[in-house]
Amino acid sequence: MDSHQENNSFEVVNPVTRGELNSWRRGFTPQAEIWNGRMAMFGLFVGISSLVFVNLFFG
Repeated sequence: MDSHQENNSFEVVNPVTRGELNSWRRGFTPQAEIWNGRMAMFGLFVGISSLVFVNLFFG
C-alpha cells in the first residue's frame, strides 16, 4: 500500500445546500439527523421548562 495515498472515504463529494438541509427527508439522511437533533432539543426544552414551572408555582 502506498504511504502517499490518502483515505478519502469521509470526504463529502456533493455538499448539501442550506435549503436542502432544512428539507424533511426520511431515512438515514443528513436531513433526518438534523431534524432529529432539533426535535430532541425542543423536547429537552419543553421537559425542563415544565419541571421548572411546576417546581416554581406548585412546589
